[in-house]
Amino acid sequence: MRSRICRLALGTLVIGLTAPLLGATPPAPPAGGATPPTPRTGFETSHGARWTSEAEEQTFLTTVDRASARVRIDRIGTTRQGRPIRLVRIGAPAPERPADVRRGNSVLLVCSQHGDEPAGREACLTTVRNLAYSRAPAVRRLLERTSVLVLTTANPDGRAADTRGNSDGVDINRDHLALHTAESRAMSAVLRDYRPDTLLDLHEYGPTAPYYQKDLLSLWPRNLNTADGVHHEATALSRDFVEPAVRRAGFATGVYGIWTDPETGDPVKQVAGDGQERILRNITGVKGSVGLLVETRVDALTAAEKADPALNNRRRVDSQLAALKGAFTFTVRHRPRIEAATTAARLAGYADRGPVYLGGADNEPPGAGGILAAPPCAYRLDAERFAQVKDELALHGVLWKRAGDGVVVPLRQSLRALVPLLLDQRAGYHLTVAKPMNVCPRVVGGNG
Repeated sequence: MRSRICRLALGTLVIGLTAPLLGATPPAPPAGGATPPTPRTGFETSHGARWTSEAEEQTFLTTVDRASARVRIDRIGTTRQGRPIRLVRIGAPAPERPADVRRGNSVLLVCSQHGDEPAGREACLTTVRNLAYSRAPAVRRLLERTSVLVLTTANPDGRAADTRGNSDGVDINRDHLALHTAESRAMSAVLRDYRPDTLLDLHEYGPTAPYYQKDLLSLWPRNLNTADGVHHEATALSRDFVEPAVRRAGFATGVYGIWTDPETGDPVKQVAGDGQERILRNITGVKGSVGLLVETRVDALTAAEKADPALNNRRRVDSQLAALKGAFTFTVRHRPRIEAATTAARLAGYADRGPVYLGGADNEPPGAGGILAAPPCAYRLDAERFAQVKDELALHGVLWKRAGDGVVVPLRQSLRALVPLLLDQRAGYHLTVAKPMNVCPRVVGGNG
């Protein structure tokens, strides 16, 4: 009887939490004082005929920020063209500092890394508003234990120009290791400072009929340096929560990067979704967070969607919202498991044991030379090479210790698997070449 009561209570919590995220009508504003009109995005006011403009986003977020004590908005970076990169922090109350986020579970939504993929951004904006304004007790309880972080527009210059890359033409989602762009540097700082337990990266894709045309696809970190517990929770997020939620909403779903036979459902070939560490989904796993890529189909395939672009746009946004519903349900139901998996992953590096993978994926064994079976205990950088990569190491959160005219970067640290990916000449996307050390001095603390 007790277990049945607990299941019923949990079900009530999940329903109360997720219903406000998907409703077509925005929730009422928080109680107290005058009740100004609930803000709506440009996408909502046009019924999907156009995407929310930059100015409308600014006004929308400012209104939400002023109306709700649950929300804080910070400028965490500036693009090449001078646009702000904003981080929205949501809680009950809104977390004041990164340390406040670390005391509980946290979810990070990254929206529109590719500027010509706007549907995720629209879903993120309405989710910010709905979490801030909802009066549902379940939402309040969620936000008392879970901090929600949202990069509503991760690539502002690209969104303004409707281009995949930023204003320099760089694909930000291939820059999460080297950190050449202001956008990826801002995201890396968020990962370092807030250490989110779960990350959702919202994208869109072009279909190839008849093999690759589902409404929404998802994919977990395939990188082999992802800790087993984190990998397990990420695949559960995709298969047990996001996919069922999307199907319940009436949309077709599957695994990103895998063409499937339309008759049998069997995989035909893999066209994307590798284990490259420079992709956000994979660097998230390497850094110990449960990550998931979400991809909405862009092209209209039905006659109705072709006749009415707004209908197609609404389908894109609604499928993203369905995926977010599944993700928030996952957060509620798997909270202890998520926290245990991410904590274990971040502590495992201090044991300094096991291989580091320079290639391969969870569905592809590493090639020759793709495994450091016995990694060095540290890497040494001389002063010149250290100066070239010091800022990037700091943005990733990698620790080092001064040694003579250079530094020693030990593997015995939380980001153990990341160190060789950055510094070993055998790694495919290394930043510089450091000298492996097999006899290492004891390093206590770091970055000094």
